[in-house]
Amino acid sequence: MMRARWNALAPREQQVLGVGAIVVALLLGWALLWQPLAQARARLAQRVSTDRSALASMRAAQSELPALSAAASRAAVDRQGKSLLALADASARNAGLGNVLKRVEPASARSVRVSFEAANFDQLVGWIENLARDYAVEASDLSADRAEGMGLVNARVTLEEH
Repeated sequence: MMRARWNALAPREQQVLGVGAIVVALLLGWALLWQPLAQARARLAQRVSTDRSALASMRAAQSELPALSAAASRAAVDRQGKSLLALADASARNAGLGNVLKRVEPASARSVRVSFEAANFDQLVGWIENLARDYAVEASDLSADRAEGMGLVNARVTLEEH
């Protein structure tokens, strides 16, 4: 059926259809094969670039590890044998939060829960930063509600040793 129909066409029509079929085949090959491969290659090149920058930042961070390890061991020494409970209490008082410190209680073997009422938020955040930097103690949980007065909060902080 197709052969008879093809033979019934004029030679010029056969040429036009042949060229059209080649163009369609090339376009389909480009759309179904070449273009997806080119897009995948571009995505992989972007991923390689991202991974290289991540590797560079990891290598830079690796050079900081000895200093951080030394700082962590100094922090353990600086505690002078104080428990986390005593450290939280003493450091809060030293940070000027003693009058708003309401409770320090153990949360687990390696964490304590500290409650403040009407604490200055900036002082509270500074205290948390100092604990992390100087004693390798980090806040694993912080919840704060606005209290009466500008910049004051009622806060509950869970501190953990690292």
